[in-house]
Amino acid sequence: MEPRIIEWDQGWNSIQEGIMNLKRRIAEGLPENQVNAPVYVDVYTTIYNMCIQKPPHGYAQQFYDKYQKTFEEHITSTVLPSLKAKHDEFLLHEFVKSWADHKVMLRWMSRAFSYLDRYFLTLRSLLGLNEVACKCYCDLVYQEVNAEVRVAALRLINKEQREGGEIDRALLKNVIDIFVEIGAGRVDAYEKDFEGYMLTDTRDYYSRKASRWILEDSYTSYMMKAEECLRRERDIVSHYLHPSSEKMLVTVKHGLLVVYANQLIGKKHSESGWGGGCLAVDSMEELSRKFIATVVLEQQAPAQCSTLYQQSEDAAMQE
Repeated sequence: MEPRIIEWDQGWNSIQEGIMNLKRRIAEGLPENQVNAPVYVDVYTTIYNMCIQKPPHGYAQQFYDKYQKTFEEHITSTVLPSLKAKHDEFLLHEFVKSWADHKVMLRWMSRAFSYLDRYFLTLRSLLGLNEVACKCYCDLVYQEVNAEVRVAALRLINKEQREGGEIDRALLKNVIDIFVEIGAGRVDAYEKDFEGYMLTDTRDYYSRKASRWILEDSYTSYMMKAEECLRRERDIVSHYLHPSSEKMLVTVKHGLLVVYANQLIGKKHSESGWGGGCLAVDSMEELSRKFIATVVLEQQAPAQCSTLYQQSEDAAMQE
């Protein structure tokens, strides 16, 4: 006995009901495991049966197209309008929520449509279901809002970094994690769309600070400020930036120390009567300057100070 043929309209209407059920639960913020299991089984079974039907009633290609279309329509009708209505920190919260919701929908949809991945796509040059869904989000959401998200995130960093204000570090870390996840674990998107701008902001900020401090402060006062800046930047990197952003510390050291090395050496000469050579290790410990002081000293006596520089740099990175 031949199995009953499921026509496209009949089957797709039933599947859409299951997808709408999922969307409602996501919108209500219900846990993923509360998606009705019988509904999921019905959707999976219907898709499977309609894919294995004999031509002209095999609908695998149509389901592949509908899978992508479902994500596109959901993003343009629901996700993007909600994001575009938010700004500043509210936008960051919505951005994080949209990515989390997208991953829930992706997991449910990819399991329900898994026949396509296992059989239909194996011999075809088409993107897998996960790649299709992620590409939809990247093209329609990330490319649309990442610039405004970046501005809002940098504003939060500035609030902590420059003003000493309290911020939601967990939120910021979640936002930055999305920049990395969008690149499928690579840091290309993070470096291009976020880190590069952050480094420019950081460089400009400390350039302005250093140009004033070098005129106003003594050597010791300047170095104390420089050390505090580096401590704060290390703290920021460790708490919510990607590990690759340790290069920000190099940017800060260059702006505060290398650029003004000659002036700092001159200040040190005039204040202590130092006549050249390396500061003794005891002096560095007394000033608590470790690798900061050695950056300056390298300009004066690189051969003598290279070993001391490396030792103090290693010590600082272990703190």
